[in-house]
Amino acid sequence: MPNAVSEPNALHADAIIDTFYQHGWVWLPNFLSAQLNAALLHEAQHQAQLTPAGIGRQGDHQLNQQVRRDATQWFDGTSAAQQQYLALMAQLQQAFNRRCFLGLFDFECHFARYQQGDYYQKHLDAFSGRSNRVLTTVSYLNSVSQGGELALYNEQDQLIDTFLPTAGSLIVFESERFPHEVLPAIDTRFSIAGWFRKNASINGVLDPAS
Repeated sequence: MPNAVSEPNALHADAIIDTFYQHGWVWLPNFLSAQLNAALLHEAQHQAQLTPAGIGRQGDHQLNQQVRRDATQWFDGTSAAQQQYLALMAQLQQAFNRRCFLGLFDFECHFARYQQGDYYQKHLDAFSGRSNRVLTTVSYLNSVSQGGELALYNEQDQLIDTFLPTAGSLIVFESERFPHEVLPAIDTRFSIAGWFRKNASINGVLDPAS
């Protein structure tokens, strides 16, 4: 698979950044350790209070099952597994800031579950000048045999590739640049969707607060 980096731990951060810098996205098939992946999957399956996901933020937030049908729960950082995951993403954030000067300020993420028939239509996670999301991340917690692929498109709306969820893998891409969609699930899949953000003012309010 193109743009794949096989060993994305802290010691190999430069390889991640080099690939990302060339293309604006990178696929990391072995991002999470088996132990951390298992702990996060167990939490998503048995402890997370997953509720139907909406679209939009704050006052614009609404449920629309014509657009997306997944269920989510935001991280609150209280479990050991969440803390380990957030620490790992903080290392990645530092690497991106050091090499790419992106000014990433923080990271937010949530568990996501797609059951049979669930999908998320093609969309951008950020619009130029209207969002503080800079990088989108998706960590896959279980492997599926079919369905639930992430389809990534370029700026001309041409398909770049589709990614079948595999346990422990991660994709990172520029939030403003790449439209993407989750194809209808057949096997239930669990993931963590996240965003590295810059510090920005939205409607006169600093988001995120310092």
